[in-house]
Amino acid sequence: MSKSKPASLPVGSMVGGYQIVKKLAAGGFGVVYLAQDSTLHSVAIKEYLPASLVERTAGELTPRVKPEKLPLYRMGLKSFFEEGRSLAQISHPSVVSVLNFFREHETVYMVMNYLQGDTLQDFIVTARELKRDKVFRESTVRSLFDEILHGLRIVHQHKMLHLDIKPANLFITNDNRAVMLDFGAAREVLTKQGHFMRPMYTPGFAAPEMYRRDGLLGPWTDIYSIGACLYACLQGYPPSDSPQRLRKDRLALSLSRLRNVYSDNLIEVAQWCMALDPLARPQSVFALQKELVRETDRRYTQLTFGERLKLQIEHLRFGPRA
Repeated sequence: MSKSKPASLPVGSMVGGYQIVKKLAAGGFGVVYLAQDSTLHSVAIKEYLPASLVERTAGELTPRVKPEKLPLYRMGLKSFFEEGRSLAQISHPSVVSVLNFFREHETVYMVMNYLQGDTLQDFIVTARELKRDKVFRESTVRSLFDEILHGLRIVHQHKMLHLDIKPANLFITNDNRAVMLDFGAAREVLTKQGHFMRPMYTPGFAAPEMYRRDGLLGPWTDIYSIGACLYACLQGYPPSDSPQRLRKDRLALSLSRLRNVYSDNLIEVAQWCMALDPLARPQSVFALQKELVRETDRRYTQLTFGERLKLQIEHLRFGPRA
């Protein structure tokens, strides 16, 4: 029987002067709440609450940590706190705004702007259910990712990595801003230190070096995830996860199905970002931005009858994934 997850904070409870209204989301490393301050202004509060390390029953405020897990818990706590401090120094419309961060109940809370809208994942799923020929227009894709990359470039300039870029963490607000959510510094510390954290990463969006304990992480790691998000926007579903691609890589074949639907340049950008060798990817966000905003050479390669037939056979044999 699997261990039950620690309970969320009770609705109506107070933490750091904020009143909890409801739980918005929960993952393996934390819980996000809708809360209000003393002026009834709504905020989102993220609580550090790694499910594999703590216990908390309904109605309690303070998580309980077993003595043997305390060192790992504190390591992640420190990383989460440092992440909050770093994000609080960043002011960019495409990076979630951290308004406050504090320690209470023997854990850490990060107070952020409460955003209204939908995730990129929601848009992709909706488009897929509507069975559109294109998930997004090419101009929309380029504009969306140019906006995200401007924010990611600022994050990297602050010596931070996101480490969990995926469509579910890219939020499109009701006033049409693209915002990166849910940075993964604490998660990265814990997964590198502990053997029992599962699943480590979101399949399809994590670079191969993230699966290795000795993997060298850098801007190129986030860039792989950007490429995977691009792929999801073009195809309507995630790519295969990188360990599977290391065994048999069918990315080029899968992307070739998009020829004459999207420009060769956009397809090549996605493939460039998702190179299995970190050194073969763009080494900086700036290098990727330069390629993504290119307005020249928007060629659309026509597929021959033989190529279309081959792709149909491959699709029947292997399914749609890369």
